[in-house]
Amino acid sequence: QVHLVESGGGLMQAGGSLRLSCAASGSISIFNNMGWYRQIPGKQRELVARIWRTGSTYYADYADSVKGRFAISRDSAKNTMYLQMNSLNVEDTAVYYCNADLGSFSYWGPGTQVTVSP
Repeated sequence: QVHLVESGGGLMQAGGSLRLSCAASGSISIFNNMGWYRQIPGKQRELVARIWRTGSTYYADYADSVKGRFAISRDSAKNTMYLQMNSLNVEDTAVYYCNADLGSFSYWGPGTQVTVSP
């Protein structure tokens, strides 16, 4: 069982930056696929960014709404995944969740609130 915990959320003015972290209780090297999702009350959880590994090469992909502003990364030595969020806007306000997939198992963190004020 792997536990994921997000941190780094908070209140930020539009145009500012935040970096979210997702710390795992064990090694993240076992996960080929990891990602960040976000959810607004009353709406479905949506994929923000994902990072996956094929062989020894990592790839990343982003939702159109965050391309060019957000960057996903992972540090196996620290068992942590990150989401650097720049040029934040009010539409980025949501609870952000980290996710890691291992075969048929999907692990989620409890989420961290990001609120962007005008």
